[in-house]
Order: sequence, then structure tokens, then C-alpha cells
Amino acid sequence: MKPRDIPNLITGLRILLVPPIVLLLIADRFGAALVLFILAGVSDVVDGFLARAFNWKSRLGGWLDPIADKSLQISVYLTLAWLGLIPAWLMVAVILRDLVIVTGGAIYYFRIERVDAEPSWLSKINTLFQILLVMLVLYGQAVPGEVPEWLLSTMFLGVLFTTVVSGVDYVWNWSRRAARTRRERDAAG
Repeated sequence: MKPRDIPNLITGLRILLVPPIVLLLIADRFGAALVLFILAGVSDVVDGFLARAFNWKSRLGGWLDPIADKSLQISVYLTLAWLGLIPAWLMVAVILRDLVIVTGGAIYYFRIERVDAEPSWLSKINTLFQILLVMLVLYGQAVPGEVPEWLLSTMFLGVLFTTVVSGVDYVWNWSRRAARTRRERDAAG
């Protein structure tokens, strides 16, 4: 193993944290699930920092990182909705947005040109809101009575808003990019 493989190794370990987090949620061990969820978040920051700071970026890492992030987010949102801790409509919105983005990215990749994963700033805000909501819900379950209902309701709406806005932003920008690339190809002959 070379040092430049460390970010991908950390990302792989983050993927391995998904099943224990889900199992802890199902077992009502919210404090332990919160600790592992935070550990997964810290690992995401660390692997990103190492990749950028030491130029240890790789094509594999460019794909593994979002897979790790999305597998964690989707698994946790599905489980929390199943447990009745977040509304089902919110879970559907979060997963639907990701499906639209992944499907659009695959279509773009195979029909237009090779593409690397590039999160927009709106997507980063959405991810932050999604993570904060999960942490808030888990903390509220681990320490009952500490999270006011109005705060949860506000976060539900905040996640919904950022999910819809960032999803529309992706569709709009990538559709325009695809149309521009096709026009350029047609003009070139």
C-alpha cells in the first residue's frame, strides 16, 4: 500500500460503518449510532483533506467517496423513516433526489462524455443539512427531551427545501451543459 491509497482506504472503512450504524439504530442504541455516524463524518473530512492536501486524488476515490456518502445517507434515512423518527415524505425526497442525480450522471457519462463527480455548493449545503438532521434526531433519541419538536420540524423543512433546490440545480445545470456540448459537437461536424 502506498500513502496515496490512504484516502481510499478511509473511504472504504466509512462504507464498512454503514451496517453497524443501521443495526444500532434498529436496536435503539442511538447514542452508539450517533458516535459511529460522527466518526463516519470525520472520516469523510479526513480523506478529503488528505486527497487535496497531498494530491492523493484518484479516479477511484472520486467515485468511492460519493458512493460511501450516499450509501450512509440513504441507509440512515431509510432506517429513520422506518422507525418513524423522520417523515416518510422526507426520506422519499432525499432518495429521489439522489436517484435523479445518479441517473442523470450515468446518462450524461454514457451519452455525452466522461464526467467526474462534482458536487455543487448547493449540494454541499444540502448534505450539511441532511447530516445535521440525522445528528439532531439521533441525539434527541439518545437524550430524550433535549431536542425541541419545533427544531426538528424546522430541520425537516430545511432538508426538504435544500434537497429540492439542489436537485433542481443539478438537473438545470447538467441539462444545459449537455445541450451546449451537443451543440459544440454538431458545429464541429
